[in-house]
Amino acid sequence: MQFSSRFTIAVHILLAVNEFEGQFKTTSNFLGSSVNVNPVIIRKTLGQLKDAGLVTVEAGVGGASLAKEPKKITLWDVFCAVEDKKEELFHFHENPNPDCPVGANIHAVMDGRLKKMKRSLQKEMDSVTLQDLVKDLRKEMKKSKKLGFAQEEEKVEA
Repeated sequence: MQFSSRFTIAVHILLAVNEFEGQFKTTSNFLGSSVNVNPVIIRKTLGQLKDAGLVTVEAGVGGASLAKEPKKITLWDVFCAVEDKKEELFHFHENPNPDCPVGANIHAVMDGRLKKMKRSLQKEMDSVTLQDLVKDLRKEMKKSKKLGFAQEEEKVEA
């Protein structure tokens, strides 16, 4: 199973916004350089995160900031903000053959199990907060000695 990269990009954005607050203006250009994607993708994702109430965004070069404390943002919140809510977690093939004994019964065999798997994933993602990830990120940054990010043109004015 593979999801799109929207979720991991959104988590990356939230961690960067939290980590660089007060040091850099977290604009789409700045965040794009961290995620290593086009700022257009960052702007779209920030819009989704804003609509979900997870970030605030100042127009122009103001940048983004968290709208909630990291301990109040779960991975499920982020997932729901950026993934298509109209789709089920598992997309079922469109037209199983009703004349085939397998095709006629595949939904009865799979639907309940797929819903149970979705609930398990949701429960696991709800148990992890952005604060958990911030803590882990800081440990990893210390281990790798990557503690700073040089991006002079977007530095916050003191």
